[in-house]
Amino acid sequence: MNTKKISAFLFSLTFVLTLFTGCTHNTNEAYKTTQAQLKKLLEQENLEKETRFAIINRIANNMLSIKDYSSLTLFLTDWVENHPDDTYNAYWLLIVAYAYLENDAEPIAEYYFERIINNYNDLMVQEKSIHFLSLQHLIQISSKPANRIEYFNQLINRFSEEVSQTELYYRLGLEYEKEGEWDLALKTYQLFLDQEDSSTIQIAGNPNAYRTAKQLIDFNNSPKDWTFESLDALVTAVKKAITSYNYRALDTYRSKVNFFAMSWRQDETDSNSQEKFSMHSFMFGNRIRYNAELDEMSSPTEAYLRTWGWSNYVNVWYLYFRKVNFPADPEIHGRWEWTGIYFGEKL
Repeated sequence: MNTKKISAFLFSLTFVLTLFTGCTHNTNEAYKTTQAQLKKLLEQENLEKETRFAIINRIANNMLSIKDYSSLTLFLTDWVENHPDDTYNAYWLLIVAYAYLENDAEPIAEYYFERIINNYNDLMVQEKSIHFLSLQHLIQISSKPANRIEYFNQLINRFSEEVSQTELYYRLGLEYEKEGEWDLALKTYQLFLDQEDSSTIQIAGNPNAYRTAKQLIDFNNSPKDWTFESLDALVTAVKKAITSYNYRALDTYRSKVNFFAMSWRQDETDSNSQEKFSMHSFMFGNRIRYNAELDEMSSPTEAYLRTWGWSNYVNVWYLYFRKVNFPADPEIHGRWEWTGIYFGEKL
């Protein structure tokens, strides 16, 4: 059968070149007959590569249409192994990877996606990059931060026009954190903040991405000289300053980055929750007192000290202390800082 007849036969089968849009469901016998005819066509010598692609793709789609994944993966992996020079081998392995995803075999799917990236040149099928599709899936299924770092970097460097660099910079920063690569994490978060839409972008699973990154970068760029070695040392110093009405000392002890003063119902992101002020105006002429012990809702990483007497308007303030979580600087990590005030009785 010559190439024109083969092409005419394939056209008559009304094949499509979409991964999971296959033929209409035939009876078992009709299916077997069709597959046998296609495989016989595939044995013809001197087939044009486009025709050969169409035949293989049709065979694969027919298998997909009845969810015969075992036959599909065997057929395509055998083809790739026996025809290493086939231009479309990356595409065949992509179908294999999808088939394993459909069977919840993510580790095997990951192997084939990685094989495509590492061993085959990129290929455009239906205006889609095989490498781009593979990287997208690898990011979703890979559990190793080191691998995900590589995938994010490839997407940013190779497909910058097709992805949100802003989102990927943030997600890349998270992966660097998991690997303990703090210098790279901080540089990447800065790249995230440098993007025009960093303050408005909505990142699934990370609703406070901008605030988190900005707080981290601001803290990194600060002197951090207000931190105390222990919670006891911090609380003792604050109590002493309150007792002596030393507002200058209290202003010194407060965190100079990300300090908030707000009601219990507010959020730290509120525009008026981080206003800078001096303790002088609140201490002058008032009789300030504090509880002897920290509040019962304190934990190993957070502590609250109930104080009162600050004003007739809001008499009670809870001073909020937090253990510093900043592995990028081992000398600072684990120290304590006074990082906020909650106005009013706790809810």
